[in-house]
Amino acid sequence: MQEDYKINNRPFFIQEISGGFSFATRPEYSTWVNKLYNSDKKISLSMPSVETLAIIAYNQPITRLEIETIRGVDSSSVLTSLLKNGFIRIRGRKKTPGNPFLYRVTEKFLLHFGLKSVSDLPPLEELEIEDGKNEAT
Repeated sequence: MQEDYKINNRPFFIQEISGGFSFATRPEYSTWVNKLYNSDKKISLSMPSVETLAIIAYNQPITRLEIETIRGVDSSSVLTSLLKNGFIRIRGRKKTPGNPFLYRVTEKFLLHFGLKSVSDLPPLEELEIEDGKNEAT
């Protein structure tokens, strides 16, 4: 089917995503689809949310304290928002004092970012990450 869609220049294709398959519009048609698709509930993620999602995706399962240690700021409200919107979920408790919750990304996260699985994330070494330190040149 995928080859047939490509040969016949269809405006859609089948993509493997999040352990399943989904029909998707070819990128060159996205402007038109966005004009036709009127969704009142568009999800926009803040930079703290994206940062927190990245930390969770690369380090899951991870506790709130571990996230806050990496981010350097309180992450309670960001975690609450991500839980509410279904991008993360609680996947147990860590067997340490206090038994803190362990967070993982969800299928909704994979769908939102167009990933088959978290293993499709680029290796951290390939990302240019600012660590807040100024290097002398």
